[in-house]
Amino acid sequence: MKTKIINLDNKSVGELDLDETVFGVSPRKDILARVVNWQLAKRRSGNHKTKGISEISGTTKKPYRQKGTGSARQGSLRSPQFRGGAVIFGPVVRSHAFDLQKKVRKLGLKMALSAKQAEGKLTVIEEAKVKEAKTKLLAAKFDKLGWSSVLIIDGAELDEQFARAARNIPGVDVLPQQGANVYDILRRDNLVLTKAAIEKLQERLR
Repeated sequence: MKTKIINLDNKSVGELDLDETVFGVSPRKDILARVVNWQLAKRRSGNHKTKGISEISGTTKKPYRQKGTGSARQGSLRSPQFRGGAVIFGPVVRSHAFDLQKKVRKLGLKMALSAKQAEGKLTVIEEAKVKEAKTKLLAAKFDKLGWSSVLIIDGAELDEQFARAARNIPGVDVLPQQGANVYDILRRDNLVLTKAAIEKLQERLR
């Protein structure tokens, strides 16, 4: 499938063939959901923690004698039924990450790219470069292009001036092609790929 290439001044500078095996896959919500959940689970810090009975500071003395008080038997003031006591089966520090097959992750990325292409929200630009790192000038260009929520994916290395200029614009993310992922693609309205990014992604996902 053919798509036009533009520059940051919104002028057409040619055409490019997109590989249908990468940009023409029928999206499936279940696959996309699995990949997004896998990504977000890996990002969770998992540092939630409550204290068990062995970690509570306090006496080990029996609160009162076993029989004859008319109250329920008690063995420790650190038990969960007392104020300041332990939490039973509470959360502990752990990793929330789980495994997901490489072929599912690869398919999910293809589907995310294809979904943007099918919605008409995929734009190909010649290059993501600017002469000077001026946020105001770059933001003005994005306004003319209608990019208020956009993910820009470049080749193996980002242009430092472009990355610095885009850093402070709300709703704009810039990634190298090796950082392309389903979650970031779906969370922004528009997806912008450079020619270099498309070459690398097609080589990686074929």
